[in-house]
Amino acid sequence: MSPIKQLWAPWRMTFLKDENVMRTGCVFCNLLKEEQDSKNLILHRSKTSFVILNKYPYNNGHLMVVPLKHTADFDTLNASELAELMDLSNHCMKALKEVYQPEGYNFGLNLGAAGGAGIREHLHFHIVPRWLGDTNFMPVLADIKTMPQHLEESFKQLEPYFRRLS
Repeated sequence: MSPIKQLWAPWRMTFLKDENVMRTGCVFCNLLKEEQDSKNLILHRSKTSFVILNKYPYNNGHLMVVPLKHTADFDTLNASELAELMDLSNHCMKALKEVYQPEGYNFGLNLGAAGGAGIREHLHFHIVPRWLGDTNFMPVLADIKTMPQHLEESFKQLEPYFRRLS
């Protein structure tokens, strides 16, 4: 039997230690209340969901699709909320294809502590653009994740696509 291989993401510790993320209340609900979408990296709001850039991305263009309803339970979402989450996820992949031309995607959600959810109280889908060879030795040797583009630049590039949705 081969040994278990580790996937290291030490840069994610910043997320866990960020006092703004761990403040009182739900981070997603708090960001929505601020109504500072550009500052908070919210690309699009729709009737029952919104799209936001991940502040602690695995890759440039790492998007999240989040229901407006504060819930950790997938089965509390009704048919129209589920449909809109999938529709927005599809739009996210189209936007990423237009802007970044990825060779693939990681798409899904982590539910509950055992499922790996970083923000357990408000479910959200992750859409991570992927390219062949987008992982390298830097995180393993130096605890560094190379990100070629700043979040604000990612926002500027993706925003026109989502503005067309509105």
